[in-house]
Amino acid sequence: MQFDDFEAEDLLNGEGSKKTSPAEHSRIAKLTGEGTKRVHVSGMYKEWFLDYASYVILERAVPYLEDGLKPVQRRILHAMKRLDDGRYNKVANIIGFTMQYHPHGDASIGDALVQLGQKDLLIDMQGNWGNILTGDGSAAPRYIEARLSKFATDVVFNPKTTEWILSYDGRNQEPITLPIKFPLLLAQGVEGIAVGLASKILPHNFNELIDAAVLHLKGKDFEIYPDFPTGGYIDCSRYNDGLRGGAVKVRAKIEKLDRKTLVIKDLPFSKTTPTLIDSILKANDKGQIKIKKIDDNTAQNVEILVHLSPDISPDKTIDALYAFTDCEISISPNSCVIYDNKPSFMGVKNILRTSVERTKYLLTRELEIRMNELDDNWHMSSLEKIFIQNRIYITIEDCETWESVIETIDKGLDPFKKLLRREVTRDDIVRLTEIKIKRISKYDSFKADEQIKGIETEMEEVKNHLANIVAYTINYFQQIKKKYGKGRERKTEIRSFDTIEATKVIVANEKLYANFEEGFFGTGLKKEEYIDDCSDIDEVIVILKNGKYVITRVSDKAFFGKKIRHISVFNRNDTRAIYNVFYRDGRNGAAMMKRCAITGVTRDREYDITKGTEGSEILYISYNPNGEAELLKVFLKPRPRLRNLILELDFSQVAIRGRQSQGNIFTRHAIHKVQVKEKIGSTLGGIKVWFDWDVFRINNDERGEFLGEFQSEDSLLVISKDGDYHLSGFDPSTHFTDNILRLEKYSEDKVYTAAYYDGEQDFFYLKRFTFEPSERIQSFISDGNKSYLVAVNTDKYPCLQVVFGGKNASREPEEIDAEEFIGVKGFKAKGKRVSNYQVKSVKFIEPLQKEPTEENPPKEDVESNKAQDDKGTASQMTLEL
Repeated sequence: MQFDDFEAEDLLNGEGSKKTSPAEHSRIAKLTGEGTKRVHVSGMYKEWFLDYASYVILERAVPYLEDGLKPVQRRILHAMKRLDDGRYNKVANIIGFTMQYHPHGDASIGDALVQLGQKDLLIDMQGNWGNILTGDGSAAPRYIEARLSKFATDVVFNPKTTEWILSYDGRNQEPITLPIKFPLLLAQGVEGIAVGLASKILPHNFNELIDAAVLHLKGKDFEIYPDFPTGGYIDCSRYNDGLRGGAVKVRAKIEKLDRKTLVIKDLPFSKTTPTLIDSILKANDKGQIKIKKIDDNTAQNVEILVHLSPDISPDKTIDALYAFTDCEISISPNSCVIYDNKPSFMGVKNILRTSVERTKYLLTRELEIRMNELDDNWHMSSLEKIFIQNRIYITIEDCETWESVIETIDKGLDPFKKLLRREVTRDDIVRLTEIKIKRISKYDSFKADEQIKGIETEMEEVKNHLANIVAYTINYFQQIKKKYGKGRERKTEIRSFDTIEATKVIVANEKLYANFEEGFFGTGLKKEEYIDDCSDIDEVIVILKNGKYVITRVSDKAFFGKKIRHISVFNRNDTRAIYNVFYRDGRNGAAMMKRCAITGVTRDREYDITKGTEGSEILYISYNPNGEAELLKVFLKPRPRLRNLILELDFSQVAIRGRQSQGNIFTRHAIHKVQVKEKIGSTLGGIKVWFDWDVFRINNDERGEFLGEFQSEDSLLVISKDGDYHLSGFDPSTHFTDNILRLEKYSEDKVYTAAYYDGEQDFFYLKRFTFEPSERIQSFISDGNKSYLVAVNTDKYPCLQVVFGGKNASREPEEIDAEEFIGVKGFKAKGKRVSNYQVKSVKFIEPLQKEPTEENPPKEDVESNKAQDDKGTASQMTLEL
């Protein structure tokens, strides 16, 4: 836009009549004249935005691959190193000192310092630094103190291999990157959000990273998975090497304290006890779970008690907590680092390989620097020996100038230069002239020779390390693990998670009502007939009198059609839920009977359970969750020559077919009425049950170990590695701990043989017994902290091998026939001592082979009485001693 003089004056003075001064007129002309440089705002935005985005990515949010640190973290550690004198420093002092290098204020430095400290690796803390479990913040910087940890001192710093640049104001020097000889980025993890870019690398286990580094140096492949300081469980099946598109599922560790109480012992990563409790309370308010109260007893360790009502299943509540609360979360990693001065997406395995190779390079540089230092020390020590032993210093007494002194010493060294490894420089001679007279007078040639030999020995050692740099690097990592790896074992247990269907675990927080005649149904019809409890995410099946049916989502009020014949909560893909249907085909057609499971249906789509003939009518229908049947009494309408007016329909004799089947003709005569004469049990047989050892859950989908076919009265026997047992149901929602030794169908007559160590008596014992039915956890070995279970055996004729130790170690191993050694008693019996001699170990070996007698029937008969027993040594359950 152009202004003339008059317009410029108006712009300045607010009116056209008032004139400006010559100076003001000149200034305005400079701003608006023809020679003024004009810049388009769009171009300015483009350049400035890119500059800003690049700055945030490179200097603020994303870590560098070389040392795994963001700039603020690097500057904090550099400042702490400069302040380090072995004592603690006030965090406020550290923050102020770091501001010499970091131009973004004390708040960002303080937050970054607290986060570094809470990772418990590089910083030794003193005072209240907050709590990652409860989310409590740290105390003010003036109240807390810090210093570098011993690990940081050993691994992070080395001025000789550090590259330096000037700080932002040019007054100080700061490192470009720190020479860290450890995969710090993977150990600590990082999260940063830049402009149009984000980085999220999950923390990994300290010892596992070192093991993986050693495997890489040996040329072997490796796998590394996240490990969180909050513990819990993790499913890494979709980790994708930490790259974009991958995800890990993390769960809290939930255990059953008793039938009315659950205890949460570990948290999902990035969650705190208040946020977790809030999510549980919200799910309770929505009716997704049902709890009485929550107690938070978290201090050093997490302990959240969830109290349940007596009528609530603890197993289903655990699944519901995982499905509807923050007890299970999904974390999406995005491994992005600064490499070659630009952002790069790199998998965690490549990050580790690069870090290990950098460590090898830094160790090589340190050895080369040390080799040069040793070479220089050897050279000067040899020169000093020659200079003093040959009394060359006497020859400079007559020298009058400094140059003559240098020349005289150089000439005196000429006969000995061939003994040296490099040329003698002017600086070397100057250093000789600086030797004090006191040192010359007390010079000990023997000690000098020993010193030179020591230098030569160390030089040979350094040369050997350089020649075997891979082995040297492996040893370096192993020493780091030996020195700092204790107490850094994996906290997060790696598991495969089962898929939890929300509709199966949600609490029935609504009630379903229906008006059968008018065809309305829903949770809002409080005055109509009550059907069943349901949840707001359930589906219902509605079957009309004419055979039409639909599956739809639960709602406040809905209508499908008049004259509802059946309505219930619908469980998709439940093949054991059988519908027994007796209907008339058309207005005057035959009476048909059919049994079917309704699966593979689409929501809100209309289906027909009859043949679809117009005028069809359902005469009888029943829903049977476990394939039960009925015996019906069918009354026919009287007709001439029709003698038998009452017929019986046994649904147990009707084959189960698909939902689209027409069924079988029962009679062509007209039906007067139908009555239920008798209820018959399930016709489907037992439920086949499998146990998946990867997720510690039972299922009916043929995943894992087959446990057998179970009837409703059967139970599971659960034997733990701790020497405990209890009986459990076989519902797929049942949770099992990871210390299971054996899981099998319970038989009250089955005999078990157990070997265990009694810590109080300091002897091994053997016992044979049967388990009594008990849902309460009970121990079948002696109580005591030192007692432990060795093995449990189910062979017919078990044989125990005893290996002696101590003063009886010379005795030959002994084999014990358990059947003859001890009789079958109750599970509470103590058993019989294996030997009076000192025993080193016991174990079950191949079972004995005995001739069949009346007391010992043939093997075929024995096998028929224990269909679920394993054969031979496969039945042996042994714990590592």
